[in-house]
Amino acid sequence: MNDRDDSSEEVARAFRGCPVLVTGGASFIGSHLVDALVSAGARIRVVDDLSSGKLAHIRRHIDSGAIEFVRADLVDPRVAAESAAGIHTVFHLAANHGGRGYVDLHQADCATNLLLDGAVFRACRLAGVKKVVYASSGCVYPNHRQTDPAEWLFLSEDQVGPPYDADNMYGWAKLMGELSLRAYHRDYGLKSVSCRYFTVYGPRGHENHAIMAMIARAFIRQDPFEVWGSGRQVRNWTFVTDIVDGTLRAAARIDDARAVNLGTRERISVIDAVRQVLHITGHRPEIRLRRDMPIGPMNRVADSSLAERLLNWMPRVRFDDGLRTTIDWYVTTHGRNDVAARLAHRLTER
Repeated sequence: MNDRDDSSEEVARAFRGCPVLVTGGASFIGSHLVDALVSAGARIRVVDDLSSGKLAHIRRHIDSGAIEFVRADLVDPRVAAESAAGIHTVFHLAANHGGRGYVDLHQADCATNLLLDGAVFRACRLAGVKKVVYASSGCVYPNHRQTDPAEWLFLSEDQVGPPYDADNMYGWAKLMGELSLRAYHRDYGLKSVSCRYFTVYGPRGHENHAIMAMIARAFIRQDPFEVWGSGRQVRNWTFVTDIVDGTLRAAARIDDARAVNLGTRERISVIDAVRQVLHITGHRPEIRLRRDMPIGPMNRVADSSLAERLLNWMPRVRFDDGLRTTIDWYVTTHGRNDVAARLAHRLTER
């Protein structure tokens, strides 16, 4: 039996028949998490305002009666309270979020996450929720540590601390969410874990994230092919099923409000990812570097050793394999004319 099988059994034991709430459960990552929780036999309530999620992602579960779906805005404390009622474990993925273009250009919108997280955490405490699993982000890491793409850098959990230097309002809000959960654990005994997601991609992804944007540009045969920044930016793109697996392991094993990185250790530059997309799709355009566009940190890659030690978790999907799977999904579910018409808008919006 492999580690993935062991994890599936552990998750089934932890969540079979368990009442869980997935906020943002119609979103890209959230809907994949819902798929896994349905397979584990959990009793699932999904609350999503569908501002970025799609009902189609979870429609089959709604139609089969496997989940309860509520369309509502969790910023409203009354909605948060009703959503948390009768729930054992909350997977809090709802957020005002997007890719680099969105988080750089919509600072005030991202600030609403402070209200959202506050409403959900308070509702969880008052409703007697036993566990909160929080979708945090690599954006909590200090900007000043991520400036040199030539440095062989892996960001470890202990590097988030005073002096804090999070990535834009989105990163600050995620950091405040983590610190709030630590305070709730210390003051009220609320069990929790913060999962720091690193550059997630895969089927159901949105074009405002880099990999999906690259795929979309290749799909419509954009020429010249635009690349934001110098292309030297380094990332560790992590396939969505690995993120879900790590999230569920963290939910089953960590209670003390600590944060844990979920990200592959594959260091890949933006320009190398572009070349891989172009190779797979057979597109051979001129490449145009857009140094005037948002680029984010130059060097962001996770140290996953804590997750390996505490969760027995390592990403299983290599970038090349995940990329091919994602491209196959994209080209079979999208139309070229539709993508071409809306791509410029979606690069910076939810």
